Parts: sequence; structure tokens; C-alpha cells
Amino acid sequence: MTAQQKYGEVRMTLEDHIAIISVDNAAKLNAFSPEMIEQLAGHLTTVNNDENIWVAVLCPEGEHTTAGLDMPKFFGPNATVKPLPEGWVDPFGLKNRCTKPVISVVHGKTYTVGIEMMLAGDIVIAADTARFCQMESKRGIAPLGGAHFRYLTRAGWGNAMYHLFLCDEFDAKRALEIGFVQEVLPFGEHKERAMEIARLICKNAPIGLRATKAAALKFVQEGEQAAIDCIPAIEKTVFSTEDFKEGLQSFAERRPANFKGH
Repeated sequence: MTAQQKYGEVRMTLEDHIAIISVDNAAKLNAFSPEMIEQLAGHLTTVNNDENIWVAVLCPEGEHTTAGLDMPKFFGPNATVKPLPEGWVDPFGLKNRCTKPVISVVHGKTYTVGIEMMLAGDIVIAADTARFCQMESKRGIAPLGGAHFRYLTRAGWGNAMYHLFLCDEFDAKRALEIGFVQEVLPFGEHKERAMEIARLICKNAPIGLRATKAAALKFVQEGEQAAIDCIPAIEKTVFSTEDFKEGLQSFAERRPANFKGH
């Protein structure tokens, strides 16, 4: 048995400024092993640190996003879980969160950690086959990867408690209604659409996008006044860039901007 067959694999490929991160443990419905979590964290850390990468697309292989954790590998005598290296991006965004735009592609079973990872990103594109369930309390535990607060920020208190308390399965239409996903398309087309959105994002200034995400997170984490107070820092960051000059020049010349990320 190869390491991929035993633990699953998370791979990353590059297309221009886009990192495509593929989760592959299809034989186990893409259940996550600790090794896969570490690989995913490593790739997200590369995305975060590589100035040539502007957007990440998380795209699971096969028919399902994930059935959740490969439980025996996380709990019990044969567990292989270990802490992530200091400073790495946490796929759940509970410690270090990716500072660049992250698009999540979901389809089929998108259970527990699959929901928490997609909500730790920014934009979710779903196939019409997607089914969601936060079932931890059916197993005698509780969500530990951020569902307890990200359901609130995406869906509001009533919708959050409805699904967290029922531990029910809901479809892509319902996920769209409550703001969990931004678009729903037929299976296959949803992957193409995610890449199209990534390419559209790459037409914009990456430094400006990172500043926008940082400011938005400042509001979520610290409130409105903190978001207001960070505006001077945003101005200092973006107005000193070559991309700012290019943006003004392209506007004056009535042409698309050609941003470089500096």
C-alpha cells in the first residue's frame, strides 16, 4: 500500500497566479487524515508566502468534497495527529488564516470539516450535487473547527442554530439561501466557474485585495471601530504601490490595468 492509498494526498499545481489545491482520498470519500491536513496547511502556507500566487482554489477530486475526518487516525491508540509547524496557515483559520483570496469548490458530501474549511475561505462555488451536514453532536461530540461561530457570521443566529442543533443534511439550494455558498451550478460546470472567478480576481491588484481581506477580518475579529481605525494603514499600503500608479494610468488611458503585485 502506497502512502497516498494509506493517508490520502493533497496536491498543488499552478496556473499563472492561481494555485489549484486538489484533495485526493476518493476511495474514502475524501476523508481527511492528519497527514492530509498537514499537506493542505503546507500548500496554503506556500500560497500565503509566495508573491507570485494571488488566489487559491480548493478543488476536491471525485464526487464528494469530504465525508469528514478519518476518525481512527485522529482519536484512539493509533492516532497520527500532531500540531502544525509554528507560523503555518491553519486550514480551519483558527490560528493563522490565509491572507489571500481562497475559493472553495464543493460537491457531493460536504460534511463537518468540509464545511468548516470552506467557511474559513472566502467564496464557495457548489455543484447542485452538494449536501451539507454538521453532524458532530450526533456522534456525542461538538464542532471543533470553527462551525460554532462561522455559521453565525455566514447565516445568522437562527439559521446557524437550526442546522447546528438538528445536525441535519441540507442541499445546495438551502446553502445558497443562507449564504454558505455564492453560486450553484451543475456538477463539472462549478469547477469551471470557480476557475473563471479566480481568473477574474487576478485582473485586480493583489495588494489591494489582500488589504481588503485584512480590513474585513479586522471588523469580524475586533468590530467596527477597529475596521475604521485601520483605514490609514490601508491607504499607506496601497497608495505607495506601483499597482496604484498603473490603476490610475490605465483609467486615464481607458485600457485594462496590468497589475504586477508590487
